[in-house]
Amino acid sequence: MAIILASASPRRRELMSSITPDYVVEPSTLDESGITALTPALLAQTLAEEKCGDIASHHVDDVVIGCDTVVDCDGQVFGKPKDKEDAVRMLRALSGKTHAVHTGVCVRCGEKKNSFVVTSKVVFFSLSEAEIQFYTDTKEPYDKAGAYAIQGRAALWLDKIDGDYYNIMGFPVSRVAQALREIDAI
Repeated sequence: MAIILASASPRRRELMSSITPDYVVEPSTLDESGITALTPALLAQTLAEEKCGDIASHHVDDVVIGCDTVVDCDGQVFGKPKDKEDAVRMLRALSGKTHAVHTGVCVRCGEKKNSFVVTSKVVFFSLSEAEIQFYTDTKEPYDKAGAYAIQGRAALWLDKIDGDYYNIMGFPVSRVAQALREIDAI
């Protein structure tokens, strides 16, 4: 029985290694564009379930972990920015405010399935236009939900966190480990 991480995220791979070195990566190629849900948290969970199911359909005897992270700013979903203009828009919206980071996780092995959402609240200090422009001129914001990396330069803007720090990076390590233990995968 293999453990398969259905994600191309380097951060998820790094954090998964803290649970076990014995896993493989097989990113889902699911087209997410038509997937909707009633709330941002449910969207993260639905996307995680769909990504997990996409890979699990080819690996019925293995453990598959699917994840998806969205940033929720006043009910508006911020995924990965499409371009610099989109990243600037997101960062302006997050400036000086509290937002939620929802990571949906689905762990599946055969008929066993554990699906959940972990939510962390993040408060940013106010950002200047110069900070936003400098940051969006780097590569950092473009492959991350909400256009920021909490483990990177965005740490400078962090006022406070309520919840799991690793969830903000897109992989709630302790909850994933618990889910794997529940199906005797680790």
